[in-house]
Amino acid sequence: MSDSLNLAFIGLGVMGGPMTGHLARAGHSVTAYNRSPERAEQWRTTWEAEGLSVNFAETPKQAAQNADIVFTCVGNDADLESVTLGPDGVLAGMRSGALLVDHTTVSANMARELAKSCAARDIDCMDAPVSGGQAGAENGQLAIMCGASDDAMNRAQPVMECYAKTIVHVGPVGAGQTAKMANQMCIAGVLAGLSEAIRLAEAAGLDLDKTYEAISGGAAQSWQMNNRWSTMTADTFDFGFAIDWMRKDLGYALAEADRLGLSSPVTALVDQFYSEVQAKGGGRLDTSALITRLPKGTNTK
Repeated sequence: MSDSLNLAFIGLGVMGGPMTGHLARAGHSVTAYNRSPERAEQWRTTWEAEGLSVNFAETPKQAAQNADIVFTCVGNDADLESVTLGPDGVLAGMRSGALLVDHTTVSANMARELAKSCAARDIDCMDAPVSGGQAGAENGQLAIMCGASDDAMNRAQPVMECYAKTIVHVGPVGAGQTAKMANQMCIAGVLAGLSEAIRLAEAAGLDLDKTYEAISGGAAQSWQMNNRWSTMTADTFDFGFAIDWMRKDLGYALAEADRLGLSSPVTALVDQFYSEVQAKGGGRLDTSALITRLPKGTNTK
């Protein structure tokens, strides 16, 4: 565990809330801010019941004052810009020499532009998007992909270990976001294949539990298979990482691939599939709800 620090955490959603709690449990002095006062009050009640002491600020600027490290975990480029820049943003409150760690999944360009704004104020910056979903945040088992200088990495890593299973320094600023894009492209492709495999097993009349047991111990095994097979076969999707957010992430990935002159036909196709689920009102369902666009076949055995 790292030495006690003054920390600020901006964004108390399904990821940021649990992450903030882990920092407080580790003995850090934490000041939190959330754009929705109702969500902030929910976390205040939860933490007080647990005996945790977390301070709350009325603006990002106020939360960032006197912080050694400021963490942000919001929704997208526009959300990140709103809590970092401007008269009430964290950069207006951060002192020279402090560190900004952004856990939001945003575009690589946003990460680079934010780093420039930080550098102009003598503030260090790193992009550190996370993977592992709500369960990973709650259990302190997130995977973090970091784009930063060596110094920023050395300062942030001991603190991030409060809620992470793996932390990898991928490269300079922007590299963490690009790695996260690759991560999301992999997840999208795996879920598309998993959806079709489950429909095949169902239509053939196979015992789905036995099928999972048979194939999950071999080369087909994946995190998605281990954690989503049972819920996908039970048609349960009211949890986890929302399709709306996955489409946002895939949009960033496709834009970056285009900037690099690359073709990403599988990612583009799965993104289209997700748009179909969105159009039917499934945008807030877990990404594994991709299977719902595939009708169940008829067992002809």
